[in-house]
Amino acid sequence: MKPPLVISIQSQVIMGHVGNSAAVFPMQAAGLEVAQIPTVVFSNTPDYPTLRGRAVPADFFADLLEGAWERGLPERAAYIVTGYIGSTEVALMIAEFIARAREVNPGLTYLCDPVMGDETPGLYVPEVIANVLRDDLLPQADIASPNPFEIAYLTGQPITELADLPIAARALRLAPGASLIATGCRLRETDQGMLESVVLGPDGLSRHATPHLPLALAGTGDLFAGLVTAALGCGRSLPDAVEFAQEQTTRALAHAACLGAKEVVLSDPAFRAALLTL
Repeated sequence: MKPPLVISIQSQVIMGHVGNSAAVFPMQAAGLEVAQIPTVVFSNTPDYPTLRGRAVPADFFADLLEGAWERGLPERAAYIVTGYIGSTEVALMIAEFIARAREVNPGLTYLCDPVMGDETPGLYVPEVIANVLRDDLLPQADIASPNPFEIAYLTGQPITELADLPIAARALRLAPGASLIATGCRLRETDQGMLESVVLGPDGLSRHATPHLPLALAGTGDLFAGLVTAALGCGRSLPDAVEFAQEQTTRALAHAACLGAKEVVLSDPAFRAALLTL
């Protein structure tokens, strides 16, 4: 039997681990097949003195999508994952690609990580891209994994306690039966010194806490989404997948802190061993 196929559409860097460069390894290590489609190609994250590369030109991106169709990838994919998007034209093409893919493959699961901002530095994509995420991508999502800043920006609903999440989930206009993973939450109900991801879906609400590390490293959300997809592709339930992703993301961050890295690293032996348990 062929392993589940994931189409991962997000950023890519030469050095470091963000976007596809963070999310693809855990999916492949867990035994999934991954087709990577870059939305931007950079030399590194913006945390360095120089940044080379650029957003993938719209005509080139369209050509890559056409190649995916020619190889029959959307028809046999189990998952599509989207992350950072570098231009409005590409964002709109992704929305069209997903809609068309779902027509030919109704069993497809779409995980939308609306990578657009955080408490610091705030919104870091143009407002028009945020609008496409809100109006064209999130309404198609089976699973969405925004952080509290992104939820508040998209819905106008600040996330300060558990009761805020059902209101925000309705305002996001996700697909019927979809699940919201609110990541990186520090709620009124969150225990001191902890951070949690909260899953809200058709089966109810579950909370997944982890020690709060005083870090803000590039690639954290991308790695988390990749880990969730890896676990789902191996047959875990969504709450179990989020629990696994939370544990392994924390492990990767702690290792990065020990190394003094500016973004997540994937070299910790315990992290890599855990992927094989899936």
